[in-house]
Amino acid sequence: MLVCEEQYGSGCVSYRYTVGTDKQVEKRRVQDSSFYLVKFVKSAFLPQGYPDSVSSDYLAYQIWDTIQAFCSSITGTLATHAVLKGVGVGDEKASAVAATMTWLLQDGTGMVGRIVFASLKGSSLDCDAKKWRLFADALNDMAICLNLLSPLFPSYFLAIVCVSSVSKAIVGVAGGSTRAALTQHQARRSNMADVSAKDGNQETLVNLTALLFGLIITPLVAGNMLLTWIFFVCFTGLHLFANYKAVKSVVMSTLNKSRFQILVNHYLKTGEIGSPDYVNQQESVFVGWPRIPSVFIGASFGSVVSTVDELNALLHLNSECKHILNIRSSGINVALHTESTDQDMIRCCYQAAIVRAVLCGVKGTKNKKTNASTANLLQEMELLTKSNGGHMSSASRFELVHLSYEYVRVTVDDFLPLLLSHGWIVSTSLLGSDEWRCSWSGAKVK
Repeated sequence: MLVCEEQYGSGCVSYRYTVGTDKQVEKRRVQDSSFYLVKFVKSAFLPQGYPDSVSSDYLAYQIWDTIQAFCSSITGTLATHAVLKGVGVGDEKASAVAATMTWLLQDGTGMVGRIVFASLKGSSLDCDAKKWRLFADALNDMAICLNLLSPLFPSYFLAIVCVSSVSKAIVGVAGGSTRAALTQHQARRSNMADVSAKDGNQETLVNLTALLFGLIITPLVAGNMLLTWIFFVCFTGLHLFANYKAVKSVVMSTLNKSRFQILVNHYLKTGEIGSPDYVNQQESVFVGWPRIPSVFIGASFGSVVSTVDELNALLHLNSECKHILNIRSSGINVALHTESTDQDMIRCCYQAAIVRAVLCGVKGTKNKKTNASTANLLQEMELLTKSNGGHMSSASRFELVHLSYEYVRVTVDDFLPLLLSHGWIVSTSLLGSDEWRCSWSGAKVK
């Protein structure tokens, strides 16, 4: 009689326990001979408990990430060959001192570039991990291209390899930081270290395979620039495509500005909350200039309010809120109170996204899930932007802010629970808030 079936993790059944003679519990192995090999491969390259211990997008991302890592290693081999040739390896006239100086200057400029980039963009890498991941790999391809070009311009060799070194330093910061953010997203059992370690094993295996392939192609491309560039173009094209597919396969349930704006636009149009799968597919993965109008969360009080009358009017509007929102020429600025919480952050971003949607011409649709009051508020906001032809007066901007406060007050109690019910995480957010915090009493200023 069968007593128990035992399995390791979510794999196949490996043992069965039955009642034998003298009522002893007997253990019988039921896996095939390949079980131990499969178990070794899984333990070496997949996190313990896979697939239950990682996010649902783990496998798709890792497959594309493996392809891009292989391509990057091959093009990196081509670049190394070109740089070594440029510094004089194999040239009897080349000076070891000159080559050493070139290498030191190259490394030094890269270190400076790393420090500068981290100080300028470090805080945004978490918020837009997918965008910066793709940017890092595209920049890496540009750096490799510069390395391949460097021997062709010996007079500018040092300048070219220094620019390439700065690019690679930026790649190191952006790629490493976003990889950590993606690993945190994939780890579902507080197993970030395990996920990271197995990702390292996967990358090591890929690099080893690419190394063997590099040993084959290096003699072929030596002295043959045409073949070198053919290999570079082919592998770079595949590298960029694999990177795009990798970041598009990631489905994040945390909210950043882009995903929040897509959510609100969809909510205004349909009265429904988009799922993480839908919103992540709509999200752009390309780093670019911020769209107009931009949204600044945690802005300085001085960038939100300029006159006492304006301050009193805004304080009157937000008596129940922990933020002050105003439309300025620079964009939609939001000042946060010192006592604001994560929920207050979601609320102020909800209002800012509504204002931005109206200014960008997103049309709200009346349906069964929207009542008359919210539909009328949306219609009034849309009429304000139409009547001003895109050039709103200060009075019209204030009225738009007023109507958006009313819209949030009426709908936010329904909106937040809907986010949770559709799988969105609101306890933590990646909304890119700056560090300015203000304290106001709410009393009228004279």
